[in-house]
Amino acid sequence: MATTTSTTAVPAEPTTGKTVISDAVVAKVAGIAAREVPGVHALGGGAARALGALREAINATDHGQGISVEVGEKQVAADVTIVAEYPVSLQKVAADVRAAIVQAIERIVGLEVTEVNVTINDVHLPSDDDDQEARVQ
Repeated sequence: MATTTSTTAVPAEPTTGKTVISDAVVAKVAGIAAREVPGVHALGGGAARALGALREAINATDHGQGISVEVGEKQVAADVTIVAEYPVSLQKVAADVRAAIVQAIERIVGLEVTEVNVTINDVHLPSDDDDQEARVQ
């Protein structure tokens, strides 16, 4: 999922001007919050994760990877795609991701979150890491 590139103005005191927060910033806040949830292995679909692995190799992590946001003047809707760790409860990890994103956006960005849609597109098995380490050696 790609983040939108528009920006949104957050109302401020009329005499002090306005604050503009880019949609990419809102997506980044959501991505950081989602990654901190126990049971989340990675964000994004297969292609996004492959590109993310290349970015990490050059120390250019995209914290908004796997996040798509629609930002209005006062509200935000977000879509997030995750890979869950096995054997976590998928419903619990989705609920925890949703709660973490809502809390982070409302606290840091100051906008109301109307919805957070969570898509779990894969489950990461601990043996996947063992198989990859064996291929590298």
